Amino acid sequence: MLNRRDFLVRTLQGSSLLALSSMVPQFLARTAFAAEAGAKENILVVIEMTGGNDGLNTVIPFNDDLYHKARPTLRFTKDKVIKVSDDIGIHPALTGFNPFLKEGQLAIVQGIGYPNPDRSHFESMDVWQSGDPKRKVGTGWIARSVSEFGEKGGSLPVIQIGPNRLPLALQGAPGGVVSIADSKAYRLDLGKGDPADQKDRRKLMEDLSKPAGPDNSEDLLQFVQRRQVQTLSTLDRLQELLKDDKKKPAEDPTDPQQAQAASYGLGQKMGLISKIIAKNFGTRVFYVAIDGFDTHSGQAEAHQALLTEVSSAINLLFTNLKATGDDKRVIAMTFSEFGRRVHENGSKGTDHGSGSCLFVAGPKVKGGIVGAHPSLKDLDDGDLKYHTDFRKLYATLLDEWLGCSSRLVLGEKFDHMELIKAKY
Repeated sequence: MLNRRDFLVRTLQGSSLLALSSMVPQFLARTAFAAEAGAKENILVVIEMTGGNDGLNTVIPFNDDLYHKARPTLRFTKDKVIKVSDDIGIHPALTGFNPFLKEGQLAIVQGIGYPNPDRSHFESMDVWQSGDPKRKVGTGWIARSVSEFGEKGGSLPVIQIGPNRLPLALQGAPGGVVSIADSKAYRLDLGKGDPADQKDRRKLMEDLSKPAGPDNSEDLLQFVQRRQVQTLSTLDRLQELLKDDKKKPAEDPTDPQQAQAASYGLGQKMGLISKIIAKNFGTRVFYVAIDGFDTHSGQAEAHQALLTEVSSAINLLFTNLKATGDDKRVIAMTFSEFGRRVHENGSKGTDHGSGSCLFVAGPKVKGGIVGAHPSLKDLDDGDLKYHTDFRKLYATLLDEWLGCSSRLVLGEKFDHMELIKAKY
């Protein structure tokens, strides 16, 4: 049952707010001023591994003879993998995960997927990003979460760092989703004309941002204007951070792997995310992507480079967050639209498959192997069979980490996975 505050938040974030203005009691508008981010809330960082990551060479059953027979040139022996158990290891390029493994902060989720898997990049990615295997929902699971954040979402609840076009996962939100292409392309124009005009506009924004007078009276239209100005002001702060970040020289960590991660690609994005988190913009979800996992040929070298970049970037993110004291409120998760076929092809690569794996990392994560490795004896038309619906992962993160109602976001109830450490 919704309390008054929950009703307020969801109503004020809906697109029909102005149409309701004559019916909504004034206490709603007055109470709404409490709906601004203040406390440091939990944050989720989502890393999309675009192209279909080869799960079988990411989480490796190194003692299974069938694995070695299926991968004559791509296989890894037990002396090459990073061992996690007596039978399971991870790709040797994932050395950035070593500290997480040591501290029990890396969950290795095996056999994750969805019913009736599709081998099309576009169709399968839509399934993961919408959270709907039936493909009847046209909005993203993260976008639908925004209204559920309520007062814990800030003015910019979701930030994507990547291409200008929002992925489906972020489409359909009632507002507050920002895409940062890079520090050069991103800018916020508050007005046109000479500097005096912009100064006047800024003064107007500051005046509108002030709280109501002593009688605490303010009509709903004024409230809407004020919330819009708060968002613009937050964007302005974000732009200043981006400008400052661009001026600063590149970081030079003593760890060579971190130095490499900070110098390009996903590592740069993670570095920016850590700085935004430290400034406490109230953002609850960050979304980034790394492409190149469609390894039909010559997979070995490309896959190694990609996994090195992923693990090093996540390592860099949490190293930076630990320095600012923010690491314990952040969880990072990876995902890819599908896995690859069990048997390698004639081009020393792998083709589209299903039933893959993913990682969830952070100090608040219950580390270890989650679920059994899919059997190599019992395949689905040459593919690994999934045993864990990915929506169980979403439900766990929504309910237990982000404080949302997964039932409202996903449309039905899903059992939780044991991924999050109990609060203390």
